[in-house]
Amino acid sequence: MDEAILDKMDQASRTSEEFTKLYYESLDKRRHQMSRLYLNNGVLVWNGNGITGRDDIQKFYQELPVSDHHMNTLDAQPLLDANQLTFLIQVSGAVKFNSDGLSRPFQQTFIITAEQDKWKIVSDTYRLQDAMFKDRK
Repeated sequence: MDEAILDKMDQASRTSEEFTKLYYESLDKRRHQMSRLYLNNGVLVWNGNGITGRDDIQKFYQELPVSDHHMNTLDAQPLLDANQLTFLIQVSGAVKFNSDGLSRPFQQTFIITAEQDKWKIVSDTYRLQDAMFKDRK
């Protein structure tokens, strides 16, 4: 494999660990600062609810109940574009919301890109993973 691609893969791995740590700490403890993680025209799809733009995304986050996220898996890869450093990050884990206290699995996919010296979210898709089938007896 090309050395430049290997370097980008390594950077994607390191960046994804740092970025997701910042993201979930902000979401769970400093929610009022979430908008700074998004591009001005960033897109969030949260359980089927689409929100566009940093200000509307911030408003959406402020209305969510208090949360506690724990990551189980993390995967990242570079999106190869010579003009812009961009990564795809996939996360799975468990979340508890204060409104019900139940631990629920979630999946999240980010596309982040470098803007000056900061990583910004271009696209963010969050999905709670509810059971498809109840116990069959």
